[in-house]
Amino acid sequence: MRAMVLQQPNSPLVLRDLPQPRPGPGEVLVRVTACGLCRTDLHVVDGELTQPELPLVPGHQIVGSVEAIGSGVAGFAPGARVGVPWLGGSCGHCWYCCHGRENLCDAARYTGYQIDGGFAEYTVARAAYCFALPEDYSDEQAAPLLCAGLIGYRAYRLVQDCEHIGLYGFGAAAHILIQVARYRGQAVYAFTREGDSAAQSFARDLGAAWAGASGERAPRELDGAIIFAPAGELVPTALRAVRKGARVVCAGIHMSAIPSFPYDILWGEREICSVANLTRRDAEEFLPLAARIPVATHVHSYRLEQANGALDDLRRGRFTGAAVLLPNAPIA
Repeated sequence: MRAMVLQQPNSPLVLRDLPQPRPGPGEVLVRVTACGLCRTDLHVVDGELTQPELPLVPGHQIVGSVEAIGSGVAGFAPGARVGVPWLGGSCGHCWYCCHGRENLCDAARYTGYQIDGGFAEYTVARAAYCFALPEDYSDEQAAPLLCAGLIGYRAYRLVQDCEHIGLYGFGAAAHILIQVARYRGQAVYAFTREGDSAAQSFARDLGAAWAGASGERAPRELDGAIIFAPAGELVPTALRAVRKGARVVCAGIHMSAIPSFPYDILWGEREICSVANLTRRDAEEFLPLAARIPVATHVHSYRLEQANGALDDLRRGRFTGAAVLLPNAPIA
């Protein structure tokens, strides 16, 4: 099979011919039809996440069809469409796993990080951590739901009771979550990079009550905020934008250093919290909700061999919405 391989951090992916993997006990072999690109992939490739198992095939928003199953697999049969997310496995017996918080398991393994992912024509995954996908989505439209959607939804649940929500960084996750918030009657205020008029216009098209640069003040005090951008300086910015008693959620797996800030912008029972990874329960809640709304994902498609260019486009904010690789099909 063809695969894009990370051999060393801070280096381009290399197109290689690799043996097609075989599913072991409890695993499925998936023929990859679409794989979303995520800012987490950038953090892996750029060396900001420091524990990849190299050489590595990145990619953790995988959609494909089951080609073969290993022993002991229940729930999936050859031919089934399946989604493979970031969480690739957990121990199942630690305190976190036993209390519904498998996303914090110290022995967890992650797709496209410690497990070869979807920047390839085939991959294997633990069946217990895969999901059936809503039928009304094409493969490329479904791919962003598996991380931008799932981890974004986990962050959203921490502000789901707010009337006025700020979203800092209007990329793949925010363009999905604004649709959930608007469906529930909430007002969304979108904050983008300075001068990113395309992202601001995109946010307004999706129903944002206001859109502007991250350094600007929204026209009203916010009830809560989610920071999707990996920029630590946005934490004090968001604290200044929210009312007393509000929560600021840091939704990325990596963030630059948070600068010191005066206590008075935290005082008043404001909170800062982080979101780590996802649980299978998140998928069980979010995927049916996305289909019911329905959430429309806006995708930009690339061929497998264009992965490096796609990652650079993501890094430099050259598109709105989400990017998706199509390993087994040319772009129409």
